[in-house]
Amino acid sequence: MTPVTKTLGLIGSGMIGGTLARLAITAGLEVVLSNSRGPESLADLVAELGDRARAASPAEAAETGDLVVATIPLHAYDKLPASALTGKTVIDTMNYRSSRDGHIAELDSNELTASELVQRHLAGSQVVKACNNIVFHHLLALAQPSGAADRSALPIAGDDAAAKAEVARLLDTLGYDTVDMGTLAASWRSAPTTPVYCAPYMPTPPEGLEQAEIGRWIFQSAAIPAPAGRIRELVDSAVRGQVSVNWLA
Repeated sequence: MTPVTKTLGLIGSGMIGGTLARLAITAGLEVVLSNSRGPESLADLVAELGDRARAASPAEAAETGDLVVATIPLHAYDKLPASALTGKTVIDTMNYRSSRDGHIAELDSNELTASELVQRHLAGSQVVKACNNIVFHHLLALAQPSGAADRSALPIAGDDAAAKAEVARLLDTLGYDTVDMGTLAASWRSAPTTPVYCAPYMPTPPEGLEQAEIGRWIFQSAAIPAPAGRIRELVDSAVRGQVSVNWLA
């Protein structure tokens, strides 16, 4: 695939955002980072990334990026700068967790998926769900060149075919194949506790660990390649509302 993204804008520069920025820099892209605390809070990350990275406001990251990543807690989705993102393809990495985000009626009732909620706010943008189902250090470790025998895949979903193709080209540039889950209405298939959520990219944790211990183990776990065929199988096996990965609940 021929990359078309030369500058990646990031709204949110935490673990997933920072990892995507690192992969983008390695791939030769420019990155514009932002968060809710202001550009000065990103000075260390910008210094680490080098001359092709800079920090800005969320609105400036939205305006500057050829493609923009929204990677903030879901409860803050309505703070995304909708006007600045008009006409842009927006990668939504956000997951709904009521324990953190509070209860959102449309999501609790399955009336909407989290990405459909984001798309409703970003009515002038094309939202594509991606990069929400993998732990940040696995995302960094598993990136491989196109054609590599051990290349992993990430699921994506979106309502706009051209936007999904744009995201697939970016992820190919960053080191991943993609599996198309369908529209945003189907993006629940990669939500927390579904079969494709995190588990395919790591070993099963040892038995007998407490929940807090499992959390620590996950962030120290090895990365296991998960090819497109395996990701397709897991996406297709998902049952809405069924907890398939209890230790990630």
